[in-house]
Amino acid sequence: MLGLLFMPKKRKRPLEETVELIQQGDTALNNELIESYKPFIAKTVSSVCKRYIHESDDEFSIGLIAFNEAIQKYSPDKGSSLISFSEVLIKRRVIDYIRKQSKFQNLSFNGVSKLEDDDTAGSAIEAELSIEDYRKKTDEELRKEEIIQFTLILQEFGLTFSDLIEQSPKHADARKNAMTVAKILVENEELKSILFDKKKLPIKQLEGYVSLSRKTIERNRKYIIAISLILTGDYVFLKDYIKGVLET
Repeated sequence: MLGLLFMPKKRKRPLEETVELIQQGDTALNNELIESYKPFIAKTVSSVCKRYIHESDDEFSIGLIAFNEAIQKYSPDKGSSLISFSEVLIKRRVIDYIRKQSKFQNLSFNGVSKLEDDDTAGSAIEAELSIEDYRKKTDEELRKEEIIQFTLILQEFGLTFSDLIEQSPKHADARKNAMTVAKILVENEELKSILFDKKKLPIKQLEGYVSLSRKTIERNRKYIIAISLILTGDYVFLKDYIKGVLET
């Protein structure tokens, strides 16, 4: 009896370690993890659908698939936790599903509108407008969530959004150059490792890869770090902004 009392407790495996084992092929552990996170998945799906979600709902199935996708794609190098990463991914996949369903409904409306009276056609237009309004709202919610997640990651590097606003390059060419430096950094495993391990910009090493002066790199240090974090993270809306600048 006393032996049982003083038996060492079984160490709880960290979530990241569990994910690593799953990514190495442990399907039983994968199923176990998904099963244990079903309440989280249902809650996340419900936040998008704005209603209670049953496990028999199509949206819940989409959420399960998305959570499994998050497990397979997750990497600590992206700077976020599995929960944060999977939450964003689940919401995106559910929204994509709803949009596809909406498009199908729109096609149905358009196909029958010629045969129906003005009232029915008006209802179809109202439905289409409601769908578009829903898309805008969900995009706005996802954009806000991205910013919240990004803010938390910035804090790990001793940065804030205020820093970025104050120290963002004023000229378009300077911003583009800083983004190019960030792109070079994240595509180089050695430089990227230094950034994430030491939580600081590897300025000395970067000098050998870019044509900008050390002074210029140092002046834009915080901005380059922020862009590097966006490029390595799962930030759809923020990446679109960067892509737009780099392509101009």
